[in-house]
Amino acid sequence: MAKPVRVKPKTASEPRGSALEVFRAFLILGLTSFGGPVAHIGYFRNAFVEKRRWLDDKSFADIVAMCQFLPGPASSQVGMAIGLLRAGVGGLIAAWVAFTAPSAILLAAFAYGVAALGGALGGGWLAGLKAAAVAVVAQAVINMARTLCAGRERATIGVAAAAFASLVPGTIGQILTLVLGGAAGLLFLRNEEAGKTSGAHLRVPVKRRFALVSLAIFAAILIFLPIASAATGSSALRLFDSFYRVGSLVFGGGHVVLPLLEAAVSGLIPHDQFLAGYGAAQAVPGPVFTFAAYLGVLMPMPPNGVPGALIALIGIFLSSMLLVIGALPFWWQLRGAPLARRALSGVNAAVVGLLGAVLWNPVIPLGIPNVRALVIALAVYATVEFWKIPPWAAVIAAAAAGFALL
Repeated sequence: MAKPVRVKPKTASEPRGSALEVFRAFLILGLTSFGGPVAHIGYFRNAFVEKRRWLDDKSFADIVAMCQFLPGPASSQVGMAIGLLRAGVGGLIAAWVAFTAPSAILLAAFAYGVAALGGALGGGWLAGLKAAAVAVVAQAVINMARTLCAGRERATIGVAAAAFASLVPGTIGQILTLVLGGAAGLLFLRNEEAGKTSGAHLRVPVKRRFALVSLAIFAAILIFLPIASAATGSSALRLFDSFYRVGSLVFGGGHVVLPLLEAAVSGLIPHDQFLAGYGAAQAVPGPVFTFAAYLGVLMPMPPNGVPGALIALIGIFLSSMLLVIGALPFWWQLRGAPLARRALSGVNAAVVGLLGAVLWNPVIPLGIPNVRALVIALAVYATVEFWKIPPWAAVIAAAAAGFALL
């Protein structure tokens, strides 16, 4: 009689997918995710909650909430966390490379003088992309609200969060919105069942010891790199330190990074070149933080050019990688505790309200300045929500419509 085959159970160190699978999924997003950080969250939800079902809505919202608390580019950190959950540290790196490389390459090329992109910055195609971003964000907010704001208590938390975030804008307002959402969850969501932890089937393929090492490396680089840079006089270390510090200290990501980057390159890059590159960064897909590649190319002393772009790019994103690896295992464990479950349910409802507030301002004013842009946004929403057209295809169609109509 044949012996039964034993199937080894999954452990916390076993990823659920492959880095190549993650790379392919994020490369499509890196090529088509226009519209800024909030729109990126909408694209991620469509790709990994609705289409591929790597996560459920609650798990996705938990990741978004965690990344809102961490310094660095929130949307890129969400992508890193999804890659980490799917395929381990290799998946995190694959997600970052695939999502970041397209815009970094375009901006580095622009720094070398690709004037065609600069001349197209004010074109109708860009207006079409902004209108499409409105539709993507609106779809994400509406669909997440159906799951995360079900019931009058959660709905009330979501509406209150939208109101508070609108009245107290900026990074401080965002953090306070999530903190107050968690407090409201503790007070009012008493029927939350700890046994029904969202995404309980997901395993974090990172051990806590490795996570603590990652956090220690993050702190050590932040503390000792300036000392090493000053002691050696290395321009490469100085460049890396400048961008690592920016990535470590900025909360909210996106356009919030502008003043810190401007201070980091003050006196090194002319103001008009800085603004030209920042304008170009609005016209490419992917994270705004890839603006670092443009600045790295233009640095007046070596390492500049391609080496400077790589040093600046890795420097500004490395802190995010270390923080996601260090925080995710503890966040995922915390979310299963009864009190934490209630707090996180409140935070998730507040995330929906926060996204709704950002949709109202600045996404809608920037993306829909006229009736024609509204028509494009409504068409994108209908094709993606009701006809299930892939968002990347709708984005391309929106660009073409904007070129023809706007």
